[in-house]
Amino acid sequence: MKRNIVETIIGAIVLVVAVGFFAFAYTRTDGGTVSGYEIVAEFTGVGALAPGADVRISGIKVGSVLRQELDPETFMARVVISIDDRVELPSDTSASIGMEGLLGGAFIALEPGGDIEMLGNGGMILFTESALDLASIIRQVVLSPKDGS
Repeated sequence: MKRNIVETIIGAIVLVVAVGFFAFAYTRTDGGTVSGYEIVAEFTGVGALAPGADVRISGIKVGSVLRQELDPETFMARVVISIDDRVELPSDTSASIGMEGLLGGAFIALEPGGDIEMLGNGGMILFTESALDLASIIRQVVLSPKDGS
């Protein structure tokens, strides 16, 4: 009986330490969604992009992906993102979907333009570049006919 109590206490301590570690890691990695104003971007394909993914300018997180939906008229992927209120984006800002590496997650990279007019809440990014499909690129390279055979 005494052994069961000791094992239970040790198990509880391990769980508390694990929860503390995850809480510490979460607060140190800029996790979570950014609250601010919402803007929309439409892509022909979003690849591995998921809600909660980062939105970055020059590699710095300035927002997050809130949700994705299919536009029933154009069949484009409509991505709603939240941008920090302190960041004002010109109306000619462009967006592209990037990857953090071969096995990493996807994010949206914003490239601010030079327009005087700024995007506001509900604004739309008109210039977008969809995610690359890495599997199809590898398939093309592997299966393409070789020259000089």
